[in-house]
Amino acid sequence: MKTFFRITGIMWADFFAYYVLWMMIIYLTDIWKLDFTHAAAIINIWKGSALVLPLVFVYLADAFFGNFCILLLTSLSYTVGLGLLWMSTPPVLGKSQGNCTAYKPECIGEQQKQLFYAALVLIAVGIAGHLTSLGPFVGDQSEKFNNEFMATVNRADQGGSVCSTMCRFMLGPCMGVLIPIIGFMVVTFVKSWGVQFGVSAIFALASLVVLLSGIRSYKYVGPRGSALTIVFRVFFAAFSKVLSRHPQDTNELYEKHDVHGNDTALLPHTDGLRCLDKAAIVLPQPTLEQQEQHKWKLCRVTEVEATKITIRIIPLWMTFIICGVVSAIGDTYFLEQATTLNPKLGRIKVPLIFFLGFYDQSKSLFSKLFVMVGTKIIRHSTSCRRYVPPIGVAVAMVFSILCCVAASKIETRRLRIVKSHGLIDKPDDRVPMTIFWLLPQFALLGALDGIREWSVPYLVSDQAPPSMITYFNYLQLGVFGVGFMGSALSVYVVGKISQKIGGINWFQSTLNKSRLDNYYWVLAALSAVNLVIYIIVAYFYRYNDSVLEELEEPEYDETEDNMFNHL
Repeated sequence: MKTFFRITGIMWADFFAYYVLWMMIIYLTDIWKLDFTHAAAIINIWKGSALVLPLVFVYLADAFFGNFCILLLTSLSYTVGLGLLWMSTPPVLGKSQGNCTAYKPECIGEQQKQLFYAALVLIAVGIAGHLTSLGPFVGDQSEKFNNEFMATVNRADQGGSVCSTMCRFMLGPCMGVLIPIIGFMVVTFVKSWGVQFGVSAIFALASLVVLLSGIRSYKYVGPRGSALTIVFRVFFAAFSKVLSRHPQDTNELYEKHDVHGNDTALLPHTDGLRCLDKAAIVLPQPTLEQQEQHKWKLCRVTEVEATKITIRIIPLWMTFIICGVVSAIGDTYFLEQATTLNPKLGRIKVPLIFFLGFYDQSKSLFSKLFVMVGTKIIRHSTSCRRYVPPIGVAVAMVFSILCCVAASKIETRRLRIVKSHGLIDKPDDRVPMTIFWLLPQFALLGALDGIREWSVPYLVSDQAPPSMITYFNYLQLGVFGVGFMGSALSVYVVGKISQKIGGINWFQSTLNKSRLDNYYWVLAALSAVNLVIYIIVAYFYRYNDSVLEELEEPEYDETEDNMFNHL
């Protein structure tokens, strides 16, 4: 079981860092004293890039380096990034740079800012690499896991220590529970940001050392070739034939089984996007054998059809961007709202990390409820099976609208109390309104993300060509990441438009002076329009038969789903 524990150590470190990094916007607004819109833009661009980069790394792993190489390099990047994040705090390098060591904006010099931004880049690379390579690398070791498991059981049967064997079996589940608890305790009771970042860096370094300790025992699988290359080849072959203007004396289309036996199914020829068919047309000259030697000049019909499917599903993917924009407000603006409200429940002060747990539980609950309903639909009519995932995406978009409406109503109430108590120019004073008013918007946001994270992968599995399923999953994740980055752009555009129309920008230096409620209404309207567009696109989309035999309840890894993926 040593191999298993070495690899899963990375997941334990990710769990801990997830709790700490979730609070990053508080660090930027409280310590750096950035405007909340500026801080939110930094966080959303960072998290969005962590969701876009996995597509790059899965291509590099499949085409050039293999899973272990990507996992090792990105784990190193992750560890160094967390180390730089710790070094960017004022107490670490303050004296050596001639600055003060207090957590105040004047104590943060240019070098510390550079370390901070470099840390975000390296951490994003690490998150993306873990999302891409950790799962496949664990899969590569499955045979070794089984052998080690049987060897451990045999030692126990032959008189070995039963207690030792049971301890090994229980270590993984125990650590899976213990690490989140430690993370919760550190975030809740340790007020020093340097300690929080430093402990995260120590966990990451420890997981890297443990991973390297088994470098001689892993099963290594080299690059298998990237299915994404097929898309590039089809485009190149099609357009090169158009530009070269070869005489089309034959309409023969080329189809041949993969000599390596990688074909799982041959896709039939379709009439759409006929310009790409040129990639599979056999030219009269040179000979077929000579054309087969140049894969970038002649592609199979199955490869062309796989490319067509990729292009056809792009309009469906584009509707996921607004979902990303709405999801991005949870770790930024919702959290900023929480910092202004009364956190007391009687005499107990509720930590902000409570809302992260509430959000995660909402994700799990709503997705399981949808699975229950979907299961009943399938049992009632198997012909409806193919429509369950698309309907799930639509339901997630409905929750997106409800989330924005609820957030707007609650923010309007908060601003009314701020005005009545004269707190507009007192951003550091708590608003006499309980923090638990934010629970509905966090619950609805959890419903949006939970149902979406269940529905979209099944939709992808149903519609993707067999060779492209992995890439379709990372492509939709990348589109969602574009929504995160688009959140920063939406704030800028909405602010400029509101200033031009009303004379006052809705986004001011503090939350009490801003009109975040109006922005939430704009997001609700955009989500409603997006839902209509999605229904139209989904209605005219040509669906494949569903691969679902039965619906499986989702299992969430907070590290991957929210960091994301999460990575």
